[in-house]
Amino acid sequence: MNCTKKLILKLKKNMKKIDSVSKFLIIALLYLISIFTFTVSGQELKTIETDIFKVVYVEKYQQPLLIWYNVKCPFGDADRAGLDFYEVEGIITSNDDDYKDNVWDKGHLAPAADFNCDRETLKKTFSYLNCVLQHKGLNRGPWKELERFERDLAKVYFPEKVKVKIEVLFQEENWLPTGALVPSGFKKTITTPQNEWVFEFPNKDVSGKDWSNFEIK
Repeated sequence: MNCTKKLILKLKKNMKKIDSVSKFLIIALLYLISIFTFTVSGQELKTIETDIFKVVYVEKYQQPLLIWYNVKCPFGDADRAGLDFYEVEGIITSNDDDYKDNVWDKGHLAPAADFNCDRETLKKTFSYLNCVLQHKGLNRGPWKELERFERDLAKVYFPEKVKVKIEVLFQEENWLPTGALVPSGFKKTITTPQNEWVFEFPNKDVSGKDWSNFEIK
């Protein structure tokens, strides 16, 4: 029995022993757990923390589910020529085959341009742990411009003060013949010491649209 099921059973067993307010909080917690479990279809999750980002990965999907990072080098100018995505030993990820002859870009979640302090740091963003199947009309359009906005914020608030969380959404099943699951969209939260912005994008061709149109908070 996994940890989630054990937690749910333990909470239900003790429901009679607690007050109404606590019952409400527990019911809300159970609801959130059920949504999260449905989102990943019961798949085993792997959490990996590098020195530039933390990611929750779903090997079954060959895609990340969540990633957190702080903008590190908004003024960097390291050369990215010749760099390409690489697989990580011991983890089943997407690979080059998933991106051939289709509309899907190798989309960075933690942007390369946020970490181009030097070539070695820049290279760390090219892990397939940090890569999603992202429609080229999104990746090269509003998504790219939003990444520019977060770097502009970091130039004001200084590096490490701009925090970003990205949720990769899987609300429909769109499996590639190569075995990877295409995300249905992305939810991005940008936080500074004074403000927070939340955006949600569909994983489709939204080229020509302004990134601010996708703000939901």
